[in-house]
Amino acid sequence: MTERKPPGVSYGTWVDRQIAAAEARGDFEDLPGAGKPLPPPSGRDAATDWAIRRAREGDLDVAAFLPPSLALPREIQDLPGKLAKVRSEAKVREIVEELNARIRKAHAMPQDGPVLRARPLDVEETVASWRAGRGES
Repeated sequence: MTERKPPGVSYGTWVDRQIAAAEARGDFEDLPGAGKPLPPPSGRDAATDWAIRRAREGDLDVAAFLPPSLALPREIQDLPGKLAKVRSEAKVREIVEELNARIRKAHAMPQDGPVLRARPLDVEETVASWRAGRGES
């Protein structure tokens, strides 16, 4: 964890000191893309350029860009395919309960984007559907 900024030191100076210390420790050596030119700017901010580039390269989950009101319904829609790969009922329950916890948390937070209409899933009903998909009763 990073130490707190000492009182009386400007943020710029404090950050510059941390960067210089990290460089001295070699923290920036062997990073991916080292020695390669920076891509040309697109006119948007650097963070947006980075995110778009990573999404196009396919190594970043595009759902990370969505507000919870859009990401969670998409995850619910994709859940049967995800659960079809799971072998144990305990793991299915764990996945559904974790998703339900994130849905409840999103409902408790101020809404960002469209209204969140997704509701927590019935764990028993989801497990029954998972069993039916496996040919179990």
